[in-house]
Amino acid sequence: MSRISVRGFAVASATAVTAVGSVVGVASGSTAQNNDAEATATGATLLADIPAGQQAQVQTASLTQQADAQAIQADASAKKDAEEAARKAAAETAIAKKEAAKKAAEAAAKERAEAKTAAASRSKDISDFPVASSYSIAQIQAMARQLVPSGQFQCFSNIVDHESDWNYKAVNPSSGAYGMFQALPGSKMSSVGADWQTNPATQIKWGLNYMNDRYGSPCDAWSFWQANHWY
Repeated sequence: MSRISVRGFAVASATAVTAVGSVVGVASGSTAQNNDAEATATGATLLADIPAGQQAQVQTASLTQQADAQAIQADASAKKDAEEAARKAAAETAIAKKEAAKKAAEAAAKERAEAKTAAASRSKDISDFPVASSYSIAQIQAMARQLVPSGQFQCFSNIVDHESDWNYKAVNPSSGAYGMFQALPGSKMSSVGADWQTNPATQIKWGLNYMNDRYGSPCDAWSFWQANHWY
């Protein structure tokens, strides 16, 4: 605050004091109005003589108040932003957890369904299929669908397609490999049933056991077949 501005402040203050005094004088019947100009000039002279150091203190105090007000406003704004960010993060976390829970539930349901199918396949025995003098490809495939887990059937079918085209009496003229899976020798399938030469269900059971024991599953066996053209 400059010396001139202080003087202006002093004059305004002295004028206000004089005006108040005049009102009081009129009310009490006093005739002291003639002293107003002198009082104003005297008050202005005294305030204008405030040392520069004190003027600096007044200015510093004003700036400090402004800075404090700005800091309070900034803190309030930062707090609001932080709260909004926290709410947004919490909402995103909740959505992510919900999606993860949904996927986990779907995966669990799929596993239960596959386990149920596998259990049904394991419980199904080749003796459950009626023996006939001959079988169509559709009948053989229907047997396979009941014995092979649904998630493995396509891989299983791919191998049979390439080995014998679902011909349970197929014979390799060079090696003597026999049946849908071209077992060599064909008598290996007797471990499942003595009717391995004439019963597709016996061959399917043997072929499934072979794929599971040697490769882990029909799909693993099919992966090996694709790479080597044998299994």
